[in-house]
Order: sequence, then structure tokens, then C-alpha cells
Amino acid sequence: MSETKVQTRPDTSDGPRHVAIIMDGNGRWAQMRGRPRLFGHHAGAKRIREIVEACPDHGVKYLTIFAFSTENWKRTQTEVAGLMALFRRYIQREARDLFQRGVRVRFIGDRIKLDEKLVTMMDDLELMTAGNDRVHLTIALNYGGRDEVTRAAKRLAYEIEMGRLSHKDVDAETLASFLDTHFLPDPDLVIRTSGEARISNFLLWQSAYAEYEFIDTLWPDFTRAEFARVLSLYGTRERRFGAVKA
Repeated sequence: MSETKVQTRPDTSDGPRHVAIIMDGNGRWAQMRGRPRLFGHHAGAKRIREIVEACPDHGVKYLTIFAFSTENWKRTQTEVAGLMALFRRYIQREARDLFQRGVRVRFIGDRIKLDEKLVTMMDDLELMTAGNDRVHLTIALNYGGRDEVTRAAKRLAYEIEMGRLSHKDVDAETLASFLDTHFLPDPDLVIRTSGEARISNFLLWQSAYAEYEFIDTLWPDFTRAEFARVLSLYGTRERRFGAVKA
């Protein structure tokens, strides 16, 4: 197996180029206000626009957000149905604005369990914004890191079985090319809101050398100013990627 070429590039700028966010705390935010959990999810969806708009001001070219995990199907049927309706409404409401702002939107995750109408809307939004390059917004929908690696391994095994690839050619870079995120650089910074200090099966492979920030702010309260504050903390960290400075 050849030496891995994944995430070998040290950052040369003060800020992260690719930020990934676990948007947590919508339900608690709503419950603290005596409202149903879906009320918090709607508030959280509105917050996304502000953060996307802030990215160019801070040199963030890639923003990846965790919208719905493979484990979220375990929630109540009412909440899951409400979330699926919210995703459709978000695409319908935000598509034109995202296009006009130069945002390229792509989705990662397994689409098999998603309803046909939602998948069609996702496909249409990806096609509509395919020529944009100001900000690359990636939405993880029915996504799980272990599921992603499993699906990538199956595709890789199939290529070997078909004789299009030899097992001798398989290294970390090869496997990464079969991941949902093959079109993205690895995240430099992963942010999780709401005070929880775990990664919840998000970008497991890609975040091997990412910096993490776990903050107490609930996602609906995560403002542009809070985003700027967290990004500024990244600039104080020394990133060595396994090396030692002389």
C-alpha cells in the first residue's frame, strides 16, 4: 500500500478554508421556550443563511453542515416527517437566493431512504448551482460516517471484482475517491454547537486532522459574530499534521 496522500497540505492562511458544523441544539432551544421541537428546527434552518453569507468575509470557501444523520430515523415519526417537510421547504425557499449569491450546493449521504420528491429537489438544486464557486455548501442528509465508509468500501470491492482495479492499487487516497466527499478538501475545522463534546459519526475519515471546537451555544443562537469568534480561535492553533517543527 502506498503512503497516504490524504490531508497532507498544511494551512498557509490564518483561517480555515473548509469548516464543517454539527448543528445541534434545535430541540432544546425550542423546549426552553415551551415550543415543540420542530419549532427549533425551523429556527435553525433560518440560521444557515446567515452563516453561509458570512463565509466569504472570513475566507471560508467550503461549508459542510450536518442536517440529518442515519441515526436520526430513530426519532419520533412526527419529528422525522416534519424534518423532511422542512428540508423540502428550505430548498424551495432558498434555491434562488443561493444561486444568486454564487453558492454551489451539493448533498452527501445515502439518498435511498429519502422520498422521491425530496431527492428530485436535491438533484435540481445541485444542477442549478453547479456553475457557482463563491461558497461550496455541502449538506449532509441521511449521512453517517460509518455508513459512508461502508458504501465506499462496497464500491471499491466491486471495482476490484470487475477487474477495473487491483487490490495492489488500494491506498488511503484510492478509498477517499469513493467517499461521498471526494469533491471536497478535508475539513480544517469542525464546530459542534449546544455543549455536547462528541462527533456523532460525522466526517469520521475526513476529520482525521481537523481542529475541533465544542461550544455551548445552541444552533439557533449561533450568530455571525459567534461564528467569527470561533474562527478566530482557529488562527491561534499550531497545526503540524504529525510533523515536529525544528
